[in-house]
Amino acid sequence: MATPCAEEDPLSRYRSPLVSRYASAEMAFNFSERKKFGTWRRLWLYLALAEKSLGLPITDEQIKEMEANLDNIDFKMAAEEEKKLRHDVMAHVHTFAHCCPKAAAIIHLGATSCYVGDNTDLIVLRDGFNLLLPKLARVISRLADFAEAHADLPTLGFTHYQPAQLTTVGKRCCLWIQDLCMDLQNLERTRDDLRFRGVKGTTGTQASFLQLFEGDHSKVEELDRLVTAKAGFKRSYMVTGQTYSRKVDIGVLSVLASLGASVHKICTDIRLLANLKEIEEPFEKEQIGSSAMPYKRNPMRSERCCSLARHLMTLVLDPLQTASVQWFERTLDDSANRRVCLAEAFLTADIILSTLQNISEGLVVYPKVIDRRIRQELPFMATENIIMAMVKAGGNRQVAKFLKEEVRPALIPYQGKMGGKIELTL
Repeated sequence: MATPCAEEDPLSRYRSPLVSRYASAEMAFNFSERKKFGTWRRLWLYLALAEKSLGLPITDEQIKEMEANLDNIDFKMAAEEEKKLRHDVMAHVHTFAHCCPKAAAIIHLGATSCYVGDNTDLIVLRDGFNLLLPKLARVISRLADFAEAHADLPTLGFTHYQPAQLTTVGKRCCLWIQDLCMDLQNLERTRDDLRFRGVKGTTGTQASFLQLFEGDHSKVEELDRLVTAKAGFKRSYMVTGQTYSRKVDIGVLSVLASLGASVHKICTDIRLLANLKEIEEPFEKEQIGSSAMPYKRNPMRSERCCSLARHLMTLVLDPLQTASVQWFERTLDDSANRRVCLAEAFLTADIILSTLQNISEGLVVYPKVIDRRIRQELPFMATENIIMAMVKAGGNRQVAKFLKEEVRPALIPYQGKMGGKIELTL
């Protein structure tokens, strides 16, 4: 079979399913080339504005020219420049300068590549959290509605996936909600703890900016504060190398991995309950459960969440390993890895939250099935009450427990046939 030219047939090129199949348009845009390089240009503008306000010879005309071309990005030219220069930042400096000839001399003035690279990453991480947090809050709200609606519906509890004592459908849902509330708190804290890299120079010493401002330390510090504020951050990291500490990425992906664990547990519970036919996720009118078995109602949404949550949980290994091998002020073996793991973590978290919201808005409960299972196990649950009643009457609990094990086989023939209220007398 002939291989079609990629330019003739876009579908002949691999596209990440996280973007083409799953994640929201908003999260996909957050990690897009347009967002990235548009942010680079805004950071160059913030730098120029701050430098101008502190006395460097930058004109209003140069500023206006930069402002007019923030989104006028010639991606084809940038790609050609990068192919020639083998440097993505300088390729975009040249591309920006091409449409801003008057401002060309002051674009990226005094800055290093990480000024745009790392600061953009921090903006994108912050904005990614801002997209995830409302989705997580909505899931919690939907599950809270479900828990309240079924707060009084008894159901058989399970420990070790073996029948235990009774709980309620709503109470079990509260276990899910509590985990997600922890995740909400962790995501908020991690977002709020993010700082800006700021204007720090090639090794974090700000030497180039000290030279620009003729050794005036106060102006260099003010430059850092001004640009940080323009980017929407309250604080910048006080100490950096060429990059911000890669331990920041560990913290970001750790809370997302923890969210993945919560979602995996919730959706596993739903899958098990679907097998018991007690609770089901939404099942569309024309949905097909199996190509060969039309009666099947596979919990496909919950399965998708579990599948993607496993991927999310493993991604935290990347920043752990990256942070451990950053030599001295930095080494470039972090770059390619971070391009993949940071974006994939947020894209994956985005789709599992959207899917979990869909599940939580359409959970179906089957009370009669739940009641039947309770009745099947009721004789065995009653033995615990028998033990307590025997002890209250003066018996020995350890002897009573032994009797429980003796009584259990005798109750098996009555499994599922003991309805109504049980009155215990001794």
